[in-house]
Amino acid sequence: MTDIFHIVLYKPIFNLLVAFYNILPGHDLGVVILLLTIVIRAILYPFTGASIKAQKSMQELQPKLAEINETYKSEPQKRAQAMMELYKTHKVNPLTSCLPVLIQLPFLIALFLVLRDGIASTNLTQNLYPFIQNPGQLSPISLGFLDLSKPNYVLAVLAGLAQFWQAKSMTRKQPPKGAGAGAKDESMTAVMNKQMLYMMPVLTVILGFRFAAGLTLYWFLSTALMVVQQWFISRNDKPGTPKNDPKVIEGQIVS
Repeated sequence: MTDIFHIVLYKPIFNLLVAFYNILPGHDLGVVILLLTIVIRAILYPFTGASIKAQKSMQELQPKLAEINETYKSEPQKRAQAMMELYKTHKVNPLTSCLPVLIQLPFLIALFLVLRDGIASTNLTQNLYPFIQNPGQLSPISLGFLDLSKPNYVLAVLAGLAQFWQAKSMTRKQPPKGAGAGAKDESMTAVMNKQMLYMMPVLTVILGFRFAAGLTLYWFLSTALMVVQQWFISRNDKPGTPKNDPKVIEGQIVS
């Protein structure tokens, strides 16, 4: 398993990092990480796109899910069947929303190891493809002052804020108190969403205080690109999705 990870992820990312480093005139590692982030985001684009759409659809279905929970609260089997039928009708797979985290994690681990080994190593030859030129050593300095081999508190906070912004952009507005049990974003789902909204940014900052700024920079740039992708998908939503259901009016009580 370790060999597969090394061949499929670690080595290609390592060589791409060195290749970008070689072709950039100033050999700025920060710019190299930006280019690397764009490439990785492009590879993950279909998966993250599917996940964003699934998350939006799940949020739009919350009123109907709440209604099913209330109708079949004492009949778990019928409740599960009704939920599955609802997902099938709207072509929503709840598991799809977890894909980006699961898929991005190996890339994140690989990049962490690549930055660790690439910056610290004075002998890059053992991990380089024969057609990639060996620069000898990678300078961790970006923009003339930012050392990407050490933790950077400012960058860690920026990454946390970007994470909060990304999570907030996926959170729907709260309904009025009188909207009743069928209102959006309620009960257990609402609690979990709020926890993720604040816990993930805090965790990002804590990890940013401990890890090299290069990895934190990647997370910040990757999250920013994720926000752009969310905006693009939201802007191009097609009519007929659950949010256009006339029975669901966000922030209003439907008589």
